[in-house]
Amino acid sequence: MKIGIIGSGAVAQTLGAKLVELGHDVVLGTRDPAKLDDKKNMAGTLREWLATVGKGAKGEAKGKVASFRDAAVHGDLLINATHGQASVDALKIAGADKVGSKVLIDTANELDFSKGMPPGVGASWTSCLAERIQAAFPNLKVVKSLNTVGAPVMVAPQAVAGGEHTIFVSGNDPAAKAAVAELLKSFGWKDVLDLGDVASARGPEMLMAMWLLAWRATGAGMLNIKVVR
Repeated sequence: MKIGIIGSGAVAQTLGAKLVELGHDVVLGTRDPAKLDDKKNMAGTLREWLATVGKGAKGEAKGKVASFRDAAVHGDLLINATHGQASVDALKIAGADKVGSKVLIDTANELDFSKGMPPGVGASWTSCLAERIQAAFPNLKVVKSLNTVGAPVMVAPQAVAGGEHTIFVSGNDPAAKAAVAELLKSFGWKDVLDLGDVASARGPEMLMAMWLLAWRATGAGMLNIKVVR
């Protein structure tokens, strides 16, 4: 599958590397693709990422770095891996309103670090980032997922309790959610729970507040919750 990732930080690079490993054709979108050596928070440089994903048998790059717009055009499926506060603007720069009715997996959380750690969470019972993205880009089929775990767990759920824990999907389009669930299963997720329409993403976005507290309490980000039923 052709997959375009909007974003180039730790989440984008982790997802991109796993998708390349699984055989997908990945373009990672960044604001300035010429700046391959700038650090991206906890992630390495984009040049290091390109070296990690490697080349194919014929010497072609397995993963590419390009502009937001090029990544959006390239992908049959899109992933928003930007910071939540910047997501709508980044998707506007990417021209997400002009790429047709593609599925967009929204992995972002809207976090406020202005008062230190742990950051405040922007979602509430009346609104969330996924809803705002869907409203801003009605052509896209937005599916919220993967925002409730750290980047390493996103692509290796078996690293926590052997994978016996839960990941959520929310969105208005059943077929889009089913397609995302299949991709999640290819990462190793066993328990994919459909919460409902895009408004139900308020729940997992607010759950990030609990995840941050659990991270602080345990001193480890390799954690998740399991819905027992």
